[in-house]
Amino acid sequence: MKELKGSITALVTPFRNGEIDEKAFCALVERQIDAGTHGLVPVGTTGESATLTDDEHERVIGLCIDAAGGRAPVIAGAGANDTAYAISIAQRAERFGADALLAVTGYYNRPNQTGVLAHYTALHDATNIPIVVYNIPARTAVDISVETLASLAELPRIVGVKDATGDLARAALQRVRCGEDFIQLSGEDMTAVGYNAMGGTGCISVTSNVAPALCAKMQEATLNGDYAAALALQDKLAPLHSALFSDASPGPAKYALSLMGLCAPEVRLPLVPASSEAQSKVRAALEGLDLVG
Repeated sequence: MKELKGSITALVTPFRNGEIDEKAFCALVERQIDAGTHGLVPVGTTGESATLTDDEHERVIGLCIDAAGGRAPVIAGAGANDTAYAISIAQRAERFGADALLAVTGYYNRPNQTGVLAHYTALHDATNIPIVVYNIPARTAVDISVETLASLAELPRIVGVKDATGDLARAALQRVRCGEDFIQLSGEDMTAVGYNAMGGTGCISVTSNVAPALCAKMQEATLNGDYAAALALQDKLAPLHSALFSDASPGPAKYALSLMGLCAPEVRLPLVPASSEAQSKVRAALEGLDLVG
């Protein structure tokens, strides 16, 4: 298994006139790798997976794998609130050559912990590549308890968690219950340094779409135990973290990338482009980092 650690970018899916902008997407992947990004997540929440057709979902995963060319692990989004459909996505991603899967809990259905365990067990048993569990109760209304995660960690191919609870205590509790080898990745940019200090080893990041080199250096500093350097980088990035979540994601991130000439700010309904207030915050944050003139 390729190492899943450090700065892992939850890639946006660029659109132009309603269609996937494949040229821009491949250029974004190349930019990420050139900047030292440690891993790539296509068709996650930030990639607007909920509004992609099946064909588009497959196409983006394939584009990412081809563009990465084995230089960084590709963790394909394979989340759905229908377990059978999630398995279908996961099996296709595996066939295409993804290195791992990122699978969210059963959003909207709101399964209990027994259902969560059964969902991931079925996904595990139907595939043969590593699975990272995605816990984001703010979006799904379902939390994966520490106890349930510990049970999932006993399955050989459930290798880690993307923890977007924002609760730093989780990293410590999960480390105790799931073991030191269980991969813990923050799903929240603003607390990523603190999460690593509590036992995490990386972040699946939105901000790294925009500032990949800084995010990679920050993660490398934590992995090397240099938290003074990591904190200095976090202080630089904090205004950008805040700005990118000042409106529904990934609208602000796409607006930032548009200011940098990297893709259009276009999103798909029900999302709309970032508000004027969010745009002002994004521009100010980019200027503060000298990412735009």
